[in-house]
Amino acid sequence: MALYVAKFGGSSVASLERIDKVSERVAKMKQNGDDLVVVVSAMGDTTDDLMDLAL
Repeated sequence: MALYVAKFGGSSVASLERIDKVSERVAKMKQNGDDLVVVVSAMGDTTDDLMDLAL
């Protein structure tokens, strides 16, 4: 059994289809018996939008 840290950036979760692919990938790793730490960034341009609002 291995420990994996998986980081998914904004483009990886920019749409429902991409979120589904991420969830399938995470589920497959878990089915293999691996331990996981999953880090997910904000969706799409959310971080940029928040920065624009802050300025």
